[in-house]
Amino acid sequence: MPNLANFDYVDRLNRSIDYVTQNLDKPLNLEAVAAAACFSPYHFHRIFRELMGETLGSFIKRVRLERSVYLLSHRKRSSLTAIAHACGFSSSSDFSRAFRTHYGVAPSKFDVDQFRRSGSDAMRATLATLDAPHRLVSAPAENSLTTFAVNLREVPERHVAYIRVHRPYEGDHVQQAAARLLRWADARGFADGQWLGYQWEDPEIVALDQCRYDIGIEVPPATRVEGEVSTMVFPACKVAEIEIKGGIDLELRALQWLYGEWLPNSGYAPAHQPMFEAFNGRPFAHGLEYFELRAQLVITDENTPV
Repeated sequence: MPNLANFDYVDRLNRSIDYVTQNLDKPLNLEAVAAAACFSPYHFHRIFRELMGETLGSFIKRVRLERSVYLLSHRKRSSLTAIAHACGFSSSSDFSRAFRTHYGVAPSKFDVDQFRRSGSDAMRATLATLDAPHRLVSAPAENSLTTFAVNLREVPERHVAYIRVHRPYEGDHVQQAAARLLRWADARGFADGQWLGYQWEDPEIVALDQCRYDIGIEVPPATRVEGEVSTMVFPACKVAEIEIKGGIDLELRALQWLYGEWLPNSGYAPAHQPMFEAFNGRPFAHGLEYFELRAQLVITDENTPV
């Protein structure tokens, strides 16, 4: 997304993206999304296309299909019809047509594990060319059997003020956004609250240049924001939490184990919320080589409908 002098447009566009992301299973027409952004439909579709580089309709369909791949990966017991409805498609046949057009194969024939491996390889190759040493994407093979302590706990509703970072895997955009939000929070007495980092997209599924990362801090309800700062309300939830004190390689091993080993045998499935990084203290307080945080996977009962 290009830099904008009018930060009000940034906040309003963020609201439209958040509305789409949180309501994929519902009808998402131009009027409803424009209303979430407080734009008239006539102007909104042009504004969205210019700022996002794709039409609203294309964005909605792409995000729905990417969500379906995530569900195919982590909800293997769910039927294609259930996944289709969870992603906002009117029927399994409508879903299958859209899926085949986008991915070149029907969802019933789609090798999701191979697709994720290819995405991981592409991500590793891309990041190898970037000045982003803190964004490692693979862990040493000899550590593949490492296990971690998982703490299951209930988390209350969270009101979060955030700055959204587009193309977070390039350069130091995330650290710059964290510094700006820290100044904003410090001026309002929030800076020593709970800091969060989260990303809706799975970079093994979604192209890196289409990923978004939010750096945020919990704030009191009804906190007023301005400029490039937006707000989001996350509902109360259950999380599987892993304490991490170490480098990004340790965090990555923990996430690989959590998704690949613990989750399939836990009786739980991922809920429709992002994976959270809950920082201990202020974000990046120890630089880029060492982190103290809790990785929080939001979960639901495996038998809960998608």
